[in-house]
Amino acid sequence: MPYDHKNIEQKWQKAWEEAGLFRAEMDPTRKKFYALDMFPYPSGDGLHVGHPESYTATDILAHKRRMEGFNVMRPVGFDAFGLPAENYAIKKGIHPRETTYHNIENFRRQMRSFGFCYDWSREVITCDPAYYRWTQWLFLFLYKRGLAFRRTAPVNWCDSCQTVLANEQVEDGKCERCKNMVRQKELKQWFFGVTQFADRLLADLDGLDWPEKIKTMQRHWIGRSEGAEIAFRGQQLTDTETPADDGLATEVSSREFEIAVFTTRPDTLFGVQWVVLAPEHPLVMELVTPDRRKEVVAYVEAARHKSELERTGTELEKTGVSLGVCVKNPLTGEDVPIWIADYVLANYGTGAVMGVPAHDERDYAFAKKYGFPIKTAIVPPVGALAAPVDAAYTESGILMNSGEFNGLMNEDAMVKITDALEAKNRGRRQVQYHLRDWLISRQRYWGAPIPIIYCEHCGEVPVPEEDLPVLLPDDVDFRPTGESPLVRSESFHKVECPRCHEPARRESDTMDTFVDSSWYFLRYASPHQGDRAFDSHAVNYWCPVDLYVGGAEHAVLHLLYARFFTKALFDAGMLPFDEPFLKLRNQGLILGENGVKMSKSLGNVVNPDDVVERHGADTMRLYEMFMGEFSDAKPWDTKGIIGVRRFLDRLWAQVHDRVHANFDGETPEELTSHLHRTIRKVSSDIEEFKFNTAIAAMMILLNEWQRLGGGDRVFVEAFLRLLAPFAPHLAEDLWQTVGNSRSIFLTEWPAYDEALAAVKNVEIVVQVGGKVRDRLTVPTEIGEEDVKAQALALEKVQQALVGKEIAQVIVVKGRLVNVVVK
Repeated sequence: MPYDHKNIEQKWQKAWEEAGLFRAEMDPTRKKFYALDMFPYPSGDGLHVGHPESYTATDILAHKRRMEGFNVMRPVGFDAFGLPAENYAIKKGIHPRETTYHNIENFRRQMRSFGFCYDWSREVITCDPAYYRWTQWLFLFLYKRGLAFRRTAPVNWCDSCQTVLANEQVEDGKCERCKNMVRQKELKQWFFGVTQFADRLLADLDGLDWPEKIKTMQRHWIGRSEGAEIAFRGQQLTDTETPADDGLATEVSSREFEIAVFTTRPDTLFGVQWVVLAPEHPLVMELVTPDRRKEVVAYVEAARHKSELERTGTELEKTGVSLGVCVKNPLTGEDVPIWIADYVLANYGTGAVMGVPAHDERDYAFAKKYGFPIKTAIVPPVGALAAPVDAAYTESGILMNSGEFNGLMNEDAMVKITDALEAKNRGRRQVQYHLRDWLISRQRYWGAPIPIIYCEHCGEVPVPEEDLPVLLPDDVDFRPTGESPLVRSESFHKVECPRCHEPARRESDTMDTFVDSSWYFLRYASPHQGDRAFDSHAVNYWCPVDLYVGGAEHAVLHLLYARFFTKALFDAGMLPFDEPFLKLRNQGLILGENGVKMSKSLGNVVNPDDVVERHGADTMRLYEMFMGEFSDAKPWDTKGIIGVRRFLDRLWAQVHDRVHANFDGETPEELTSHLHRTIRKVSSDIEEFKFNTAIAAMMILLNEWQRLGGGDRVFVEAFLRLLAPFAPHLAEDLWQTVGNSRSIFLTEWPAYDEALAAVKNVEIVVQVGGKVRDRLTVPTEIGEEDVKAQALALEKVQQALVGKEIAQVIVVKGRLVNVVVK
């Protein structure tokens, strides 16, 4: 009987669904295992081949845990808000809700076709009002705790998408979605106070079982820097004309001002040649002299039209203009000119930096361009390489030209110079972060509305919890204008103030879609809870997530924000844990057969539907796990998937042969030993995400089975239980064929006997002069001299040595004896 994957897969998917086999229920008597995939955005293209790669890996672990006795929860849902659906609505005139739910239905069909052990009863969809009601509630939760606030700030603006982008959504100065250049724009925006958790977000990475490269990316993004904040003070002179007996008299007055500069190198303070302000710094227009104003205004305006990356990119030439005023170096008293330059950002640090051209490469280039002097403050220590002649010296060294600090190593000088600044009240020790508060405002329609009302009398008023959700209206125009489409909805804005009951207006911005995905893992614990975001008992039982699998592209955005939400809820006593995902694994990209990224324009896209239709879901699951290391990028190979299908066909036939033979005969001792070694290896490989070598081990076991023959029912059932997490449909069907009525997934994971798994005998290849002459079976514990003696005693070896002289006998333990002749 041939292996008919279509009927078998449909049969068991229906049976599992009807039996509720993968439904999760709380059971305090059992240890839980919460396995979660990063939920997909339901695009119009449907699943791509990268989706089932990560889903299959999670599936394998979830099945293994279930068979090990764990109470497994594996929920599923859709990250359904987002710009693509809205852009499609603009293009086609179809409401985003309609296209999104149409796409979700297609995704459901595709995901079900793989037989993943999802608990579909826990499905969440982020654009469902029943879900985003609680997204809005969480906004209010953060608002009440001072973690959600509104302020004017320069933002990344995409003219094409007509919306604000987070820093992480700008790639190489371009919008990650439409690839248009991004520019800076001043807007009043809503933020979440992620920076208040910077220290904990950084420190707690150490205890997570995450790929080191992901933790490194988060550390770099948080960007903790220790240094000093230094106060550079100056006097601004102002001419004032006052009436006098002979006309007008000019009075010169002055006022003191202070510029705070953060630096990680206070040891270079004696080499400072200028101080630079960001063009947006509030002191710029106050300090600029009349003769410099026109040039400065033009420079500030030009900076507004540049993206952050354009301003800070290391490969771009730095520019600046002088304000015409100076500050004093706090330790030397020397005048230091003030400039503005667009490589300094107002929203990073203090918005001001000091220029030390002798010890900073960027400052060195700036000094050369504008003719600043270059004063050396640090020289290499004795015995080190000399400082470069035409470049900045940026290594450790000894201070010079630094007054009382001359002769100190720069590490010691950092401490002593900071002490001196603190003693003079001109500086203090400071820690700064690259991390910035999370800008969540989006001027688009298809997102969760921000639950704030603006009243002329009461100001900013949060929507009462009993009035949630604030629903998206239908009377909107989706054309992008730079304002949210909600601005033009009359029904949405006709609202009275909850406090004074006078006419008021709703906030028209929606939330960044990353807000939706920052807490969805909590909702899965009680997805139908109507009176709260999540049930505390359910969350306390199921959470945190034990295994989280998804793409490395979410290393900064999603993972950082989910950690922020978790810590904020933990601090409020709403969660007993402060990290959401205990173990994280990332799948590698699946490339086209030509080794490049799959793309419609290149015509190398593989449709999962076609593969499942032709070869079967189990074949595709196995193939994607067999392609190579899980975390590595790997090219699709149609020949490879055919080879995997042949493996399943052979196994199907082999099991049916044994059933038809009524399991006649015993299992050879060698095959039993090989089975136990395979169980040991597959069990270990699954835990280490080495699925390719686990599958290879099962393929070798099948080869040995066919070579040695036999195989009783115990052997066959153990093999099937081992295969079940990888190829669930075929394993379940063969399990029934063998004579079982209970699902294979309700049985125990096969155990191995260490003694039986030990290799008792091993076959040694014997070569003479590099050519194979014979084979020798010996005990694994045999000594090297005994192996040599037995190999040289073989008749075929002796015949090959006639007339030759032995130069050397090389033994590779457990594998090879090579007799080298002269």
